[in-house]
Amino acid sequence: MSDKNISPITIALSGRIDSGNAAETEKEINKQLSSSVNAPVILDASNLLYISSAGLRVILRIKKAHSDLTITDVSSEVYEILEMTGFTEIIKVEKAYRTVSVEGCEVIGEGFNGKVYRIDKDNVVKTYKNADALSEIQHERKVAKLALILGVPTAISYDVVRVGESYGSVFELLNSRSFSKILAGEPEKFDWCVSEYVKMLKKIHSIVVPKGELPSIKEKTLRSVMRMKDSLPDGLGDKLVKMIEDIPESDHMVHGDFHTKNIVLAGDEVLVIDMDTISVGHPIFDFIHMYDAYVGFSEYDPGIVLDFQGYSSEISRKFWHSTLMSYLGTEDEKRFEDVDKKVRCLAYAGLIDWGIRHPDPDPQKARATIDLWKTRLIEILGEINTLNFDLPAADGANELQIDAITENLEKVIDFVNKRLEAVDCSPKNIMQLDIAVEEIFVNIANYAYSPEIGTATVKVEVSDAPVTVTVTFTDNGVPYDPLKKADPDVSLSAEKREIGGLGIFLTKKVIDDISYEYKNGSNILTIKKTV
Repeated sequence: MSDKNISPITIALSGRIDSGNAAETEKEINKQLSSSVNAPVILDASNLLYISSAGLRVILRIKKAHSDLTITDVSSEVYEILEMTGFTEIIKVEKAYRTVSVEGCEVIGEGFNGKVYRIDKDNVVKTYKNADALSEIQHERKVAKLALILGVPTAISYDVVRVGESYGSVFELLNSRSFSKILAGEPEKFDWCVSEYVKMLKKIHSIVVPKGELPSIKEKTLRSVMRMKDSLPDGLGDKLVKMIEDIPESDHMVHGDFHTKNIVLAGDEVLVIDMDTISVGHPIFDFIHMYDAYVGFSEYDPGIVLDFQGYSSEISRKFWHSTLMSYLGTEDEKRFEDVDKKVRCLAYAGLIDWGIRHPDPDPQKARATIDLWKTRLIEILGEINTLNFDLPAADGANELQIDAITENLEKVIDFVNKRLEAVDCSPKNIMQLDIAVEEIFVNIANYAYSPEIGTATVKVEVSDAPVTVTVTFTDNGVPYDPLKKADPDVSLSAEKREIGGLGIFLTKKVIDDISYEYKNGSNILTIKKTV
């Protein structure tokens, strides 16, 4: 076994290795290896043009004698031979990469990890800031493929290339323009950009990701906040952490860097690029990175957004306002301000952490910027006690997530009734289901999180033969099984009757089946009625 602290021995392979020269080649290689038996071995194949089975046998014997063997800069032709004979499974083999220059190329996209350049009319290359980016490229290609399979219109890299001292992924994007370019050059298309942008974001958020396929963006956010929380006074850092922990878990997809440089129009198709940040979680985690891109990073210096997005801070702020209002499906400024404040709370925390780890070269500007973010964060933390808010149901969606407060009962009833009307439910059945929904939701609103405010998820499903409506209520409040409570004795006189217990009793009477379970920190109550 090789010693990792010993410098590797690099041996160059060139020309052809075939039955005519394999023995001589092996003899020469062994001569070079004789002085350092335990050293890692690198076979540089940059000039290797051909290899036959005789040459493969030489490599196999070297591998048996030197387990730490790598073959580098392998041409596509030689790599194919190694792959079809199974050598890539037993030996670390690194392909040679063609070199691409991005000097003078148009930047069509940019994220925290790299930039996307147009290298010709049909192709773009995404470069990475990390010089050792091969693992990042492999990750992005994997998750982009997953996103495409799950329904996100995105481009898949078809080649990996060398770009300067790092690597890049090449994509085919015919005649593509980023939304940043469109907003900067075609202001008359502002409303179209908002509409398509929100449509794409909602599509992403509607996708349920198979368990374990993508990381949790909530966990990433918590790590960021844990790094900066002690810089906040009076226990506000702990309060912030608790509010993040209370954000409901979700297996729905989030992009993680959804701004207008990462949305492109290719021909007449809108595509999402820069997929390395996709995760699972609550939509608020996408909103905070949107706020950063449009407002947060440039709050102290408005010129930053012009340099980054290519349009003014006025357009950027308007775009943030318009897209959030559109996503929420509201024209109510108070509703916008409530969600915006919660988004800014998390955004400022992340910006402070980022600013501490990536200080501006100008110390005075660095301090002033972080002080601004910290002042605004402290102010918001003094005003709010939850980061939760109700999300609009997508058209045709069967699930609504909403703040568990009695004021939202009407929204819940309307949501359920629209699904009942779609299956031609009778007025009597609608009324009975409305009674059950009211009793259960109000119970959650009054007791699940008291005195705090949390969220409830209401899911409506309809099955055939016979037509049966199933409504599931999920909350993350205190564990409580209402079915354990004994039914009230309705035969007693008014003087002897207890006040409580009628709600769940009435619910049992108007529906056909009810069940409860406590699972993964959630109360789950399900009712069914054949209609």
